[in-house]
Amino acid sequence: MYPDFSLSVQYATEAPTLPRWRLRRWTGRALALALAPPEPRAGSPVALTLRIVGAEESRTLNATWRQRDYPTNVLTFEYGADPSGLILGDIVLCLPVLEREATEQGKPLLHHAAHLVTHGVLHALGHDHIEADEAARMEALEARILAAQGIPNPYIDDDHA
Repeated sequence: MYPDFSLSVQYATEAPTLPRWRLRRWTGRALALALAPPEPRAGSPVALTLRIVGAEESRTLNATWRQRDYPTNVLTFEYGADPSGLILGDIVLCLPVLEREATEQGKPLLHHAAHLVTHGVLHALGHDHIEADEAARMEALEARILAAQGIPNPYIDDDHA
């Protein structure tokens, strides 16, 4: 069962392989597992914006907000919860980086896109991977969410498994 959420999808670049319905499905599935009991915020409503951009917009955002002058695969702006408890966040996916990484990693584009959407959703909910223990928890949750959709664990290198 999906939690109460709204998703606004913005296309700054054409992305025919990433229609709104697919992005909404991935977002809903990520939220359903990430906000499941006993998670303290289980049942909290969520409002997210997901923007699909080109390399230049990604580079500009990454340089402005992270002081890294290159396009990146996903940027998340976590705003926390408003006074009513509504969790707010913006997620920016860079399509050219996503496509390049999927090719380089030998992964289906849709699997990699589902992973990055899930990763962005978890950041919007306050998850992080700065410390090793946080990274392990976040990666395990990502793998669980993706497995529920039939997508292999992105953190396992099949060539060395």
